[in-house]
Amino acid sequence: MSKIKDKRLQQFGEHVRAIRKSLKMSQDQVAANSNLTKSNLSEIERGNRNLAFTTLLELAKGLGVEPKKLLDYKIDLDKE
Repeated sequence: MSKIKDKRLQQFGEHVRAIRKSLKMSQDQVAANSNLTKSNLSEIERGNRNLAFTTLLELAKGLGVEPKKLLDYKIDLDKE
């Protein structure tokens, strides 16, 4: 059975990846600056992980940005 990805998670992941790349950071660097693993970050960026609030905070810490920056993007609120 194939899993249909939640479009909102994909959009968030793309946004996170864009921020990381604009900061010229690797996934390894973000992981080293936070309590996230490279695998966790990869899952988030691909839209495969529905993250908890504390994960959002760790992600912001790893990127060195305010958490609000991670939520400041145009989002399509439809699931599919």
